[in-house]
Amino acid sequence: MPTFALISLGCPKNLVDSECMGGALCRDGFRMVGEPGGADLVVVNTCGFIADAREESYAVIGEMAELRRRGDIGKLMVAGCLAEREREDLLGRFPEVDGVVGVLARDAIARAARQVVGEQAERQAIFQPPPCPAGDAERVRLTPPHVAYLKIAEGCNRLCSFCTIPSIRGPYVSKPFDQVVREAERLAADGARELVLIAQDTSSYGRDRTGGSQLAELLQRLDRVEPLRWIRLMYLYPALITDALIEAVNTCGKVVPYLDLPLQHIAAPILRGMRRGVSRAETEQLLDRLRGGIDGLVLRTTFMVGFPGETEQPFDELLDFAGRQRFERLGVFTYRNEPGTAAAALDHQVPEEVKRARHDRLMACQQPIAFAWGDRQVGRTLGVLIDRCIPGEKNAFVGRTAADAPDVDGVVYVTGKGLRPGRIAPCEIVARKGYDLIAAYQP
Repeated sequence: MPTFALISLGCPKNLVDSECMGGALCRDGFRMVGEPGGADLVVVNTCGFIADAREESYAVIGEMAELRRRGDIGKLMVAGCLAEREREDLLGRFPEVDGVVGVLARDAIARAARQVVGEQAERQAIFQPPPCPAGDAERVRLTPPHVAYLKIAEGCNRLCSFCTIPSIRGPYVSKPFDQVVREAERLAADGARELVLIAQDTSSYGRDRTGGSQLAELLQRLDRVEPLRWIRLMYLYPALITDALIEAVNTCGKVVPYLDLPLQHIAAPILRGMRRGVSRAETEQLLDRLRGGIDGLVLRTTFMVGFPGETEQPFDELLDFAGRQRFERLGVFTYRNEPGTAAAALDHQVPEEVKRARHDRLMACQQPIAFAWGDRQVGRTLGVLIDRCIPGEKNAFVGRTAADAPDVDGVVYVTGKGLRPGRIAPCEIVARKGYDLIAAYQP
């Protein structure tokens, strides 16, 4: 039985692809191992979305190529977004790479791996056009057992001028409704207690199939899946949030009042340059609807600074907007030119030092807002999902409240006896430490 190691880079959507490739290889007779050293095959599932992600992918491929040259691993394959973006060029750049599998050819990974590790091994380059892979049911889970990502669609129809995703992952394709439900049921049966719904554009779910969003209906159906306890929505596009969706989030008992809503910017000239298709007035109306319609809502957003043409005036407008809206969670990215995008050809590019300064100013604006929100949690008793034990410490754990998405938000440090990962435990918040909280279990 040949062995394989899997290295997954990038976003949760890429992580689901990695889990599915791992499942396909295991079904085909490969055995998964935890470390690359000594493996018959190493698969690097890459991210190619932005320059920093590509550099990380190149670095990891380079490390594995060195192991391949030394004979510490058998064969080396590269998959994912960078593979889709650069295709056969990766074979030329890294002679040690034995196979390249594009992101939409994910389900061909086992066939390609057999060709690579076979007696008459030959280099492989496999790519497929849209639509996306049929399903994500049989996976080797790489997350903790109690947390699972459920990808409800693939691709994107948005034409944001800074984004390469449509050219990498193709047009938007929703999974069939019943298929999503079956995958959720399977993940729940496999131990998932928190289900995180993801897509490039989650709020568009179902529009390509029915002409209207089915996300509210999907939430109502998933709310009945046992033994799930939390359902979380990520990557919502602001233009397509319906009243039905707001009502579903507010009334479905398992859907946590947490929405990830990347806004990117708020100043009109920058929104036009980005091709976001949403105005400031529409965004403010939406935020009022969300906060008025969802009890205890926690909003996460992300902004991009340094987009071409962003002078001090639009940046100051963004800074003022963030200060007024007081988002509970906020992240900031600096714009990077991406080859092949419309924004890369725009005039009035912003110097790197200005981008960095604006990033720091916006984060400095957000920090006291986030800290004040954390301070308001002190004295409350909240459900905390225990993620892991703290090594070497007795009765000490790390968890998250419903206001904290995995890997992107703060955590809760919990003390208490009898806890275990996967349990949602009542805990009294006793202090704030930076962006994190300190709590004591209340049995």
